[in-house]
Amino acid sequence: MGYTGRCSCGAVEVRIDGQPIAVRQCWCRRCQKIAAGGPTHNAIFRTDDIVVEGVTASDSYVADSGNTLTRSHCPTCGTPMFSGSSARPQMRVVRLGVLDQPHDLKPTMAIWTSEAPEWAIIDPAMEAFPAQPPAPPSPQS
Repeated sequence: MGYTGRCSCGAVEVRIDGQPIAVRQCWCRRCQKIAAGGPTHNAIFRTDDIVVEGVTASDSYVADSGNTLTRSHCPTCGTPMFSGSSARPQMRVVRLGVLDQPHDLKPTMAIWTSEAPEWAIIDPAMEAFPAQPPAPPSPQS
């Protein structure tokens, strides 16, 4: 089973021909900024399983880990689409909000919980990490 999705205006489409390596909720301050104060909800896929149609814009920054993170979004409507790390070019993080419904993806882990606001509700059934968790296993080719 695969997944399809698009930005809010439809100018950027994504097709994913694979299953996620992990599905996470991120409470880091950078994610809170792009998610209007809450966490981002993300699925990590093999880069080779993702096909993007349309033009995206991106910005990069050096994370606390020392790795360069690059976030891509639709330049027309601003919808955050996906991101990647210089440490793991074989993986891409796709924002769950761009995926077409229905889909079966839900976070099983909350990360950067130390940066969550005090009013945040984090499901106690999820594995939680106060900062960056260990990297997911490298996907097999």
